[in-house]
Amino acid sequence: MEVLRIVYQDDVVLYVRVDQFNLVEKYVGSEGSRPHLSRIGTNEWQRAKSRTKKALADMADELIKLYSLRKIATGHAFSPDTHWQTEMEASFDFIDTPDQATSSQEVKDDLIGPSPMDRLLCGDVGFGKTEVAIRGAFKVAQDDYQTAVLVPTTILAQQHYETFKYRLAPYPVRVETLSRFQSPAAQQEIIADLKTGKIDIIIGTHRLLSKDVEFKNLGLVVIDEEHRFGVRHKERLKQLRTNVDVLSMTATPIPRTLHLALMGARDTSQINTPPIDRLPIMTEIHGWSEELIRDAILQEIDRNGQVFFLHNRVESIYGIKSLIERLTPGVRCQVAHGQMPARQLEKVMIDFMNQHFDVLICTTIIESGIDIPNTNTLIVNRADKFGLAQLYQLRGRIGRSSRQAYAFLLTPPRMDMTGDARKRLATLAELTELGSGMKIALRDLEIRGAGNLLGAEQSGFINAVGFDLYTKLLEEAVQEVKGEQTAESKVTDEDTQVDFDGSALLPADYIDDGDIRYDFYRRIGSVSKIDQIGAIAEELSDRFGELPSQARNLIDLIQLKILGRKLYFSRIKLHDTYLTAVLQLPDDTTESQNIIGRIVAHAHPEQVEFRTVAGLEMVYRYPKGDSLREALKFLQRLTR
Repeated sequence: MEVLRIVYQDDVVLYVRVDQFNLVEKYVGSEGSRPHLSRIGTNEWQRAKSRTKKALADMADELIKLYSLRKIATGHAFSPDTHWQTEMEASFDFIDTPDQATSSQEVKDDLIGPSPMDRLLCGDVGFGKTEVAIRGAFKVAQDDYQTAVLVPTTILAQQHYETFKYRLAPYPVRVETLSRFQSPAAQQEIIADLKTGKIDIIIGTHRLLSKDVEFKNLGLVVIDEEHRFGVRHKERLKQLRTNVDVLSMTATPIPRTLHLALMGARDTSQINTPPIDRLPIMTEIHGWSEELIRDAILQEIDRNGQVFFLHNRVESIYGIKSLIERLTPGVRCQVAHGQMPARQLEKVMIDFMNQHFDVLICTTIIESGIDIPNTNTLIVNRADKFGLAQLYQLRGRIGRSSRQAYAFLLTPPRMDMTGDARKRLATLAELTELGSGMKIALRDLEIRGAGNLLGAEQSGFINAVGFDLYTKLLEEAVQEVKGEQTAESKVTDEDTQVDFDGSALLPADYIDDGDIRYDFYRRIGSVSKIDQIGAIAEELSDRFGELPSQARNLIDLIQLKILGRKLYFSRIKLHDTYLTAVLQLPDDTTESQNIIGRIVAHAHPEQVEFRTVAGLEMVYRYPKGDSLREALKFLQRLTR
């Protein structure tokens, strides 16, 4: 028999049966934190849960107020699609992927609705999120409302500006950009036109959040990579959020954003389908090697491509430029970093886009949104210093054409890296398939934890009970504030206990990966409907082949528990030729009589009897054959 072994304080061990794995939660705390082990048989764990729940009550109240304000707020219900809208969408240079079409429709449905939108659009780099935003902004402009597109870098602002202008050029829509690339006089002119409503779509950095920026009729805020903005900027965004539509876009949602979306606090759209001809990025992890650097650069240049070399230390970046020029004579190199004057940085980036040189040696200035299809090799120095989401974003700067792309992550020796750095790099090398953004974010959640889920002040509580339980308690607190029944407060029947001497498990030679096996045990143990367990059985057969007898026994046992719960059986014990079932009948006399009547009606008198042994007990004798199968058939007849 397979069991889960849990070690408590003082090395006390508890074994959990496979059909009860759903009662166990995986502990995820903040990066580097270790859980405090409770002493079994004490109230220590309950006290930690109670303290956390009490701390969450105020936060839940604040969350509900924010969400309630948005739900009761009456935003502008934008007009349905016009002929222009249909025409503009049809002029897209590419064929919409199914996910892109669905996400676009979801955004437009939100805009047409009366409540302000708060939607998170997740999709890998180059999967078409910007096009979805353009369609939303165009719909808003047709009703004489303005759109603000907020991006983290000036370079990305410029690229978005050019994309929006190109797509909307045939229509009377004015698109402008506001960033430090412009002179103070040009900025003031744009701010004045924005206030009087002469500008329909404004694209800019955090400069858009300055106090001197006012809108005549703001209808939509599009935020690209929200996690890149600081606390002060987010407070300003909160003020904008109460009565305007908000669309947040991200390739890799950070844990806080991800979880709020999964909780249902925000609506989520996902674009997981890659564009036609897009190839996965080949990702390799290496120690520092001048030979590798030379070969990677020359291989890319031999096919008329370009290279990003990422070195995130400004003080030594020019030394790296000299090294690359020495390793690859004749190759044209330039440097780009955030401390350069705005005009100089802009010129370097435009020259690189126009293929005036071959290798861009840069800092993380390239992280967000830059689209240079001719650049398909990325070399990252000291890749162990970057977060998983950041590495994923950086890798997304390449592979945006039909050409095979290569990412080389250079690291110090394994022993000089932290355990979490090794996990991050291994995850990135493993998840190279297209559309991995959400998987990356979930893995990032496991590695980094969620210490800042809703603010640093909550990290202690998250570390005390773990992320999974913390979020369940948060959801319960939210439900209580809303006056809804929680999972704990609902009156439900106790799980039926089934005693079976046979083997009921997922054999290791059927599913050899322990993590996958554990995940299936949890899913099997948490089902409450027969069709759910049937769907899991089908999935197992599809992925791993025909179910062996032990796995079939496990599926049947869970079905027996579900049916037993419906019949008010608190415990079922299977014997070779008969079963016994302890009944805990409801207070409702009519319902109790119905249960007894159903049992008698579906069995011959010699097969069933009732007796009182510390409560009412039923004995059912099998007509023949396998005890588990016969018991299941009998309960299926009783519950039809």
